[in-house]
Amino acid sequence: MERDLHEPDPHRPDPRRPDRHDPDLHELLRSLRVWDPAVTELPDFDPAAAPAEPLALFTAWFAQAVAAGQVEPHTMSLATADAEGLPDVRTVMLHGADASGWSFATHVDSRKGRQLTARPYAALGFYWPTQGRQVRVRGPVTAAPAQEGQADLHARSTGALAAALTGRQSQVLGSLEELARTSESAWERAQREPDAPVPTWTLYQLRPDEVEFFQGDARRRHVRLNYRRTADGWGKELLWP
Repeated sequence: MERDLHEPDPHRPDPRRPDRHDPDLHELLRSLRVWDPAVTELPDFDPAAAPAEPLALFTAWFAQAVAAGQVEPHTMSLATADAEGLPDVRTVMLHGADASGWSFATHVDSRKGRQLTARPYAALGFYWPTQGRQVRVRGPVTAAPAQEGQADLHARSTGALAAALTGRQSQVLGSLEELARTSESAWERAQREPDAPVPTWTLYQLRPDEVEFFQGDARRRHVRLNYRRTADGWGKELLWP
């Protein structure tokens, strides 16, 4: 009996479906759960007891994330926009937070450095899944004095200095061999000159206009407390989840 030409051949893979040995992205996504009660114990958050300014709450939450064993709690998403207004985002390290703002560093001639020159406004996003918490910060960005940027760099590890000395961030790379040669030379100099200057290295400070604290809830009754800067200081408001 001949097979109908419109009937799929059971012995030939269907090009419209992934191979059975390949992972199915949608199935993987549907299988995942957020804040499984058997794994994650979400803390309580009473916004009525929150301090008057966001920095104090951020410091407390950051310390609690460290105590809870959150991996790399100092990493954050940095969102910027280019000269045409198109968004961009990447993960960077928090270098500090004080009355002047939240600080991070990069080369002024890197992609994000150029974007901040064109549009000096940014947003930061922290996510600490061990406690179901997020913190969102946004506001204008300014560059700290050059000596502060160099001091910040030289207070970090040899590897951080070597990476900064390697430079050319975001530029097109010819080959991995070229990167290896340049990086090796930078490591040698960083070890030989721990105070080697990197003129393009810049410390940026984001002075927040808004800071939102998000506490996840297993029943999706998430608590969102938003601080908004006003002429008289900070105002607080709750947001629907």
